[in-house]
Formats: sequence, structure tokens, C-alpha cells
Amino acid sequence: MICSLCPRNCGKERREREGAGFCRAGTLPKIAKAALHHWEEPCISGKHGSGTVFFSGCNLGCVFCQNYKLSHEDYGEIVSVKRLAEIFSELEEQGAHNINLVTPTHYVPVICEALALARPSIPVVYNCGGYEKTETLELLRGYIDIYLTDIKYYSNARALRYSGAPDYFAVASKALLAMREQTGPAVFDEEGILQKGTVLRHLVLPGCGKDSQKIIRWFSRYAPKGTYISLMSQYI
Repeated sequence: MICSLCPRNCGKERREREGAGFCRAGTLPKIAKAALHHWEEPCISGKHGSGTVFFSGCNLGCVFCQNYKLSHEDYGEIVSVKRLAEIFSELEEQGAHNINLVTPTHYVPVICEALALARPSIPVVYNCGGYEKTETLELLRGYIDIYLTDIKYYSNARALRYSGAPDYFAVASKALLAMREQTGPAVFDEEGILQKGTVLRHLVLPGCGKDSQKIIRWFSRYAPKGTYISLMSQYI
């Protein structure tokens, strides 16, 4: 395929097992880990854990990524679409509160195929860096129950320096609103576990407090009621 899934619009060829684009990914999904994960937001992980699938590669490639081996060094194993669907089912059988797709942007078409094969009875979470095309998000309509998305930067200069994406805020803020339009306001079950909705994540970077304030002000002004924000401080 000639890829234009993400805002980088590489237009590069992607074969089944390798690709020439920014993410370096082929068309088949490459997975680093699939397991119950207990360290997401409490409303995602709950008591039993989130059924998390960590995809290899990334369309953003931040220099400070805490999953550097996955995002920059492409650690993982290529699986078939059928096997990906089986993984979703296995995680559900293990008692996961949800299926949590981490860094999934470059695999949206095969994720949709796998979800069509084995639609979980638990919510599906799209856990991304925020650098998303609304056209690609539209492919996910009806498949995704929860969007867990970043807005990392307000400053174009910082976005360029740390992620090579000077248009990041314009793209990520538009994407957040598109996600929220799909999910509607947040819905929780009786145990406080999120069943549907959109959550914005923001990691406060060292020396960038004013940038964070600008993002929070934007969120308070433009995010529809029932959209949540997760403010994080665990930069390493």
C-alpha cells in the first residue's frame, strides 16, 4: 500500500513486513507485548487491568518516549490479522476491563479487520499520541468506544524540536474534537470504569509549564462537557 494514514502523509510504500515511511511499519501488525496492564488511568485499568496491546513503531517518535525500544527500535513480532483478533479474545477471557490499543495509528486498517473478526464485548480503547488525521479516525467509527489521546504541545517550536511535527497542536486539537464527536460524553459503570468517552492526556514537560497552561485553557474553552483530562507528571 502507499500510505497516507497519518498527518505526515509520507506517501511511501508499505509491504506486509516492512515499510519505507516514517513509522517504518509494514501492513501486518507488529506487536511488542499483549497483557493485562495495571498502570493506566484508574478508570481504564480498574481492578483487573486493561487488556493492552503494545504496537511497535510510531508515527510521532518523540525524543523522550518512555517506550523508546518499541517506538524507535521497532521491537516486536509480526502477527496475522487472525492472530490479532485471537489476542483480543484472549485478553477478554483473562478478565480485562477493555481492549487497549497502544500506538495504533499506523495499523488502523488491520485493527479494523481484526475487530470485525472478533468484536469484544468489552470497550475498545484507542490509545494514541494525538497526531491523527480525521479521515483515519473516521475509519474507526463504530469500532472504538474510548479514545485516550495526547495533546503534548501547544508550541509549534517545541513540537518541531521534540517530535518533528510543527503542525502538532493544530492537528491534535482537531483530532480530539473529532474523537469526542464519535464517542459522546463519558459513561462509567457502577465500579467507575469508563465504558465510553474521550480522555485527553497531557504530560507536563520540564520547563514547559506555560505551554501546559495554554493547553489546559484551550481544553477548558473548547472541549465539550463530559470530556475528561488526565494531567501527568511522570516525565523521565
